[in-house]
Amino acid sequence: MGETQPLFSPSLFSPEVYQSLPDGFTIRSLERTDYSKGFFDCLRVLTWVGDASEADFIERYDEMVEAKGTYYFAVIEYDGRIVGTGALVVEKKFIHGRGKCGHIEEISIAKEHQGKGLGLKMIQALDSVAVNLGCYKNILNCGLKNEPFYVKCGYHNSGIEMSHYFEAERDAYHRG
Repeated sequence: MGETQPLFSPSLFSPEVYQSLPDGFTIRSLERTDYSKGFFDCLRVLTWVGDASEADFIERYDEMVEAKGTYYFAVIEYDGRIVGTGALVVEKKFIHGRGKCGHIEEISIAKEHQGKGLGLKMIQALDSVAVNLGCYKNILNCGLKNEPFYVKCGYHNSGIEMSHYFEAERDAYHRG
């Protein structure tokens, strides 16, 4: 239960991503042992995560490993704690020559480390993973207040987001 197992190969990150992080910060793949390093604390900056035990974390992690070629969850670590998260979910398509489209999800930086460029570094890291996997584009959904940040990251507004929820209505923080 305690072995370190990265979700994906570190070779998928471009060397520039590693070199561009501030001193003391590292970026890497999510690992099976990351539950106790503040992973969920970091995600709580973004949204409600519920009560997840270590066994719940490992079960979901193992499901991601089994879905080979689909989930690429990255973390930024500082002083032994996870202070940044982000995920690339790869969709395999029939269109665009059976291309692959990346979906950016769960970008979250711990409050005490915001303003250091770590969000941009996470996006650049996930973009480099997508390029190395052969994705023809990455897409993401965000609220209007976050649009300027993603524009700085090289993204542009290309439409509107539509949702159809299958759970009881909740406030914005508790709704995914």
